[in-house]
Amino acid sequence: MALFLITGGAGFIGSNLVEALLAAGHGVRVLDSFATAPRHNLDPFAGRFELIEGDIRDLNTCLRAAKGADFVLHQAALGSVPRSVADPVTTHDVNAGGTLNMLLAARDARARRFVFASSSSIYGDQPQPEGAAGPGPKVETMYPRPLSPYAVAKLAAESYCRVFWRAYGLPTVSLRYFNIFGPRQDPSSQYAAVVPKFAAALLDGSRPTIFGDGEQSRDFTHVANAVAANLAACEAGEIAFGETFNIGCGTSFSVRHLLTTLEGLSGRRAEIDFQPPRAGDVRDSLADIAKAKRLMGYDPKIGFDEGMELTWAWYRRG
Repeated sequence: MALFLITGGAGFIGSNLVEALLAAGHGVRVLDSFATAPRHNLDPFAGRFELIEGDIRDLNTCLRAAKGADFVLHQAALGSVPRSVADPVTTHDVNAGGTLNMLLAARDARARRFVFASSSSIYGDQPQPEGAAGPGPKVETMYPRPLSPYAVAKLAAESYCRVFWRAYGLPTVSLRYFNIFGPRQDPSSQYAAVVPKFAAALLDGSRPTIFGDGEQSRDFTHVANAVAANLAACEAGEIAFGETFNIGCGTSFSVRHLLTTLEGLSGRRAEIDFQPPRAGDVRDSLADIAKAKRLMGYDPKIGFDEGMELTWAWYRRG
């Protein structure tokens, strides 16, 4: 039985990984500071995993957490582009410095794999392809054009992952998540993502906020696909080591279409609160997932419509 360390295991994606790995019969250890993640996300799994409460900015905590771990799934981060614009120093310390600490700990523990949760935000706004009617998909070979401190920190952490494979022989894989959504995504934070924010507004009758005109597009990806990508990264061969992969569905939808979809599922119409575009936000985001399919066998099973149905049902149950 393999032992998986999940940093940020109480978070949205982390807790879904905990659920999947326990269901598969693996040993699970969670490292979380609970600074941004609610403890109740782990309540359904109480007594079935080991918990270390601590901060990834502390190297000794990271060393203790990684000891004996076969696989390190590094999900811990300070999320949100707007938060990073407001507080770039803490974002860097957690997302870049904390990742370096975890890489050191995984190296010393001789972990079989280190999987890093990166972000599609590192692409920024890419130039439109010549002659194209609209923005093209983001491909891993594109030159990064980060628009926020959050994106810069994730890009730095990716570089550390690549170096730890080349310099130390630690097998690393970086996953660039594209707008992951699903159960346990918290709508209450001022920095909450758009899907839980819209769901909460439709449930309580408040006005959902759209920044900009709502025609900005995203590759909305259900969390089950992100879980599958992490597991695929743990099984991939050496050809994937030190590499970075887009994790999305290869489809994109506008924010207005997202709201319309949730309105249809809820049977309610919402009056939109339009606000100016936010600094650091990317206009359009669409993943080219050919590399992940080819080198990791990644194959997203849950598309936009099914994912939204599953997610709305979860929020409706409360």
